[in-house]
Amino acid sequence: MSKIKPSKGAPYARILGVGGYRPTRVVPNEVILEKIDSSDEWIRSRSGISTRHWASPEETVTAMSVEASGKAIADAGITAEQIGAVIVSTVSHFKQTPAVATEIADKVGAGKPAAFDISAGCAGFGYGLTLAKGMIVEGSAEYVLVIGVERLSDLTDLEDRATAFLFGDGAGAVIVGPSDEPHIGPTVWGSEGDKSETIKQTVPWNDFRVGDVSKLPLNEQGEVKFPAITQEGQAVFRWAVFEMAKVAQQALDAAGITADDLDVFIPHQANMRIIDSMVKTLKLPEHVTVARDVETTGNTSAASIPLAMERLLATGQAKSGDTALVIGFGAGLVYAATVVTLP
Repeated sequence: MSKIKPSKGAPYARILGVGGYRPTRVVPNEVILEKIDSSDEWIRSRSGISTRHWASPEETVTAMSVEASGKAIADAGITAEQIGAVIVSTVSHFKQTPAVATEIADKVGAGKPAAFDISAGCAGFGYGLTLAKGMIVEGSAEYVLVIGVERLSDLTDLEDRATAFLFGDGAGAVIVGPSDEPHIGPTVWGSEGDKSETIKQTVPWNDFRVGDVSKLPLNEQGEVKFPAITQEGQAVFRWAVFEMAKVAQQALDAAGITADDLDVFIPHQANMRIIDSMVKTLKLPEHVTVARDVETTGNTSAASIPLAMERLLATGQAKSGDTALVIGFGAGLVYAATVVTLP
C-alpha cells in the first residue's frame, strides 16, 4: 500500500481572466510589398490579412508578456502573489536558457512560482492551458498564468513571397484557476512528426553560428540571412482544413456537446481561408461567433488564440460564460483543441 498522501486539488479548472498586448506599430500590406513582387489584393485573397503589428526594440518578448499578464491578473481579480506557476509558449525567445517564464514571473510580482517555457508552435496555448488545468486539479498550483507570446517579425524573411505577409507580434495571457464545475473540456492533442518539414526554421542555429555560407540562405545582396520560418503553404493548408476539422469535432465530442451548443469558435489565426473552410466543414450554425482577428493582427502563433479571445470579449462580440471551441495547430506538426467557458 502506498504511503503517499493523495493530492488535494480543485475538482475542476477554468479560465478566470484574459489579457492581450499588441505592439504599437501597425504594418499594412504596402510595407510588405516593398520587398516582394505581389499585390495587396493577392495578400488579402490568400490570407485575409490587411495589417499586422510589429514590435519595436523595446517591445521584447518579456515586455509584451508582462503587459498582457497584468491585464489578465486584473481581469481574474487575483493578486500576482497567488500565482503558483507561469507557463510561456514561444518560439521567438532567443536565449536558450534561462526560460523567459522566470523573468516574466519576477516582473509581474508572482514571487517564486514554478516557471518554464514550452515550444509547441501555434498549438502552444492549448498545450499550456492543458498543463495548467492538470496542475490545478492535481493541487500543485491554485492559479496558473499561461502566456502565448511571439516576435515573429524577428523570424520573417521579408523576401519570401510565401510567408513575408503572414506573421505578426504580440502576447496573450490567461489566468487559470479552480472551479466547482467543468469549464475546460478534455483536450484532444497530438503531433504528426512525419510532416515536420512542412513548417520549419530555414537553418539551425549552429549552422548560422559556424557561418558556412554554403549552408546558409543569402539575400539579393549576397549577405547571409538570419534564420527564418518557412512553410509549404499548400500542404499546410490541406492538413489544417481537413485534419484539424476532424480534431475540432473530436474536441466537441469529448466535451459532450454539439456545434449547436457553441457560442464562439476561436481557431488559431493562421489564415482566413483556413478559418472559413473549417467553419464550413464543421457546419457551424450562424449564431456561432467566429474569431477573425487574423485580418488586423496576422499570424502570431502561440499568442493568436488568447489575443483573439481578448478582442472578442473587449468588443462585445463574445461575453463571459459563452461556450467556445478553441483549436491551435502548426509547426511540428502539432495540434490541441478543447472546449472552454469564456472568462
